[in-house]
Amino acid sequence: MATKSTGVVHAPVHADERAQVTELLARYPDLSERELDAVKTWFKRTAGPLDVGMLASDTTIAEQYRAYRKDHHDRFSARDIGIAAVFLAITASIVGLIAMMSN
Repeated sequence: MATKSTGVVHAPVHADERAQVTELLARYPDLSERELDAVKTWFKRTAGPLDVGMLASDTTIAEQYRAYRKDHHDRFSARDIGIAAVFLAITASIVGLIAMMSN
């Protein structure tokens, strides 16, 4: 176990979770909806940069890991597209106002 000034970090538990995700990714895309949700939740809420790096460098699951990332993480969500649309609308409005004021 590793310690921090704030208390004890349960590194073995974290390693166990990473091992579970590794086992699930080894079977990707043949996962149940529940298993897929568990993997998504782990990446979103638990995994740190070291965890992601360790999975990405694991040659035994490299193909499945890349497929999972392509299918679930490396895509724009509807929220991302909405934010981009709002940003573009605001930018276009500002440019339009500047153009009107300079005439």
